[in-house]
Amino acid sequence: MDRKPAAPVPATMIEAVRHFADPGVAHDFFVSLRWPSSVACPLACGSVKVTYMPKRRRWYCNDCKGQFTAKTRTIFEDSPIGFDKWLPAIWLIASNRNGISSCELARALGTTQKTAWFMLHRIRAAMKDDGTIDPLTGEVEADETWVGGELQHSRKARKLQRQGFKVNAFTPKTAVFGVVQRGGKARAWVVPRFSKRAVLPKLFSSVHHDATVHTDESLLYSQIDERFLFHHTVNHAIEYVNGNKHINNVEGFWSVLKRTLGGTYIHCMPKHLEAYLDEQLFRYNAREKHDAARFPLALAGAEGRRLTYEALRTRALEGEANVRFIPRSATIKPSEEG
Repeated sequence: MDRKPAAPVPATMIEAVRHFADPGVAHDFFVSLRWPSSVACPLACGSVKVTYMPKRRRWYCNDCKGQFTAKTRTIFEDSPIGFDKWLPAIWLIASNRNGISSCELARALGTTQKTAWFMLHRIRAAMKDDGTIDPLTGEVEADETWVGGELQHSRKARKLQRQGFKVNAFTPKTAVFGVVQRGGKARAWVVPRFSKRAVLPKLFSSVHHDATVHTDESLLYSQIDERFLFHHTVNHAIEYVNGNKHINNVEGFWSVLKRTLGGTYIHCMPKHLEAYLDEQLFRYNAREKHDAARFPLALAGAEGRRLTYEALRTRALEGEANVRFIPRSATIKPSEEG
């Protein structure tokens, strides 16, 4: 949803706090963004024949006879938090390059940490790409990375070792694959493992076949030459840049992502990593916009998306069933491989 609110957008954070301090003003701002021309029923019929009840800030649809608010069918649905706190929270997470932790947001808004954590995850759902990004073209860099801390010398690692599991530096880490168009946008995904079956379909669907793809010398990309116009590789055992051949842009994206996870959020469960990727991708893809333009862009994604606490708590990692520890004593027969 790419819309512009009828009301002016504050230019700075201090202006946003002052402007949205009045819950009525914050409510009307979101209404003007969601329905720039006229309010329409979001329940089912989409009718514009609605009656506003100002005391309850609620509308009545004269066609389907239902009632709705500005929060209905959005990430704010069923939230007791007012727009006077929601809008500054969205401004903070959209404008801070390394994000904002739930503890910081809780202190800023005067809520509990649990409430702030849930708010941030709802906002990340609004930041998620809606699938309308065109395939990347031109010079595109592809790379993979591990995200997570080492368990080799931790209490959990010792417990796993006593149970007969093999623990190394990569045991607790999560695999992430991404592509970055030079001077353009980025795409990234959590993958169950680094294999051609997991990585190449995402590469082929997100990058145009006329693009020039830059990778390292990983065997994952050994058979993509015939798929793209050009495929250049750089051997990191020897050099990181060879003329125009490098993957420094995508590695720069990994650097910012890991500083955000390690410095701001401290800990991220693998099942939630996709949401943190969506947040970082949103800021990266809107990096050339100033805060006053990035804020309504994040707010516009709130419509049509819903994230309940139960769904968030029980969220499953894609391909999680395929990720498992292998006991040291286990022997895999040739017929069982794969």
